[in-house]
Amino acid sequence: MTDATLTHTYTHADLPGLMGLMTGDEKHGPAATSTLDVLWVLYDRVLRVSPESREDPGRDRFLLSKGHGPMAYYAVLAAKGFLPVEWLPGFGSYDSPLGHHPDRTLVPGAEIGSGSLGHGLPIAVGTALGLRAQGLDEPRVWTLVGDAELDEGSNHEAIAFAGPAGLDRLHTVVVDNSSATYARPGGIAARFEAAGWSALTVDGRDHEALYAAFTAPHPGRPHVVVARVEPKSA
Repeated sequence: MTDATLTHTYTHADLPGLMGLMTGDEKHGPAATSTLDVLWVLYDRVLRVSPESREDPGRDRFLLSKGHGPMAYYAVLAAKGFLPVEWLPGFGSYDSPLGHHPDRTLVPGAEIGSGSLGHGLPIAVGTALGLRAQGLDEPRVWTLVGDAELDEGSNHEAIAFAGPAGLDRLHTVVVDNSSATYARPGGIAARFEAAGWSALTVDGRDHEALYAAFTAPHPGRPHVVVARVEPKSA
């Protein structure tokens, strides 16, 4: 795979147009649009990774656990030069690298293959542990999960482990678009706080609120941001 060569500087306002290039069935449009603002703020202002540094051991890692709605992810990666914009119209076609679930061997910048719910956070915990074991203290690990994914037991095991383990380089964003089957007493943030995490809940469309929450200090503890959104139409 070759890196993209950007000939245009894209902004957040360009993202709907980039997403509009992706057509076909099974787009999971609401799942994608609910993550668009979170992804943009992360890649535009928070993550220390670029097309040039995506193989650097010192890079931040972003793991898209909510991989069944990757249109927003592909649009942001294209806007930031990880992959060519020309790939977007082929989304989901037989010979396209941009599948309905991201494939890390085909999509430049993708850290994991994802789509099966409940995998991203446990992998992120393992990644944070692996970086710690290598003495790599600077890279941060981020994962984006959906609220419905918290129905999966694997996530609760990861949450329960990460807090006592003091994985302070681990960050999770839960996009809460009210799609979960089961309610949680006290809300989503309370589940993480009970396991020793730092937790904040913000408007998932408010870029300044997201940035402040993403960069809030949390010494000695993993950090979760619950981004509450109302899904837009596809």
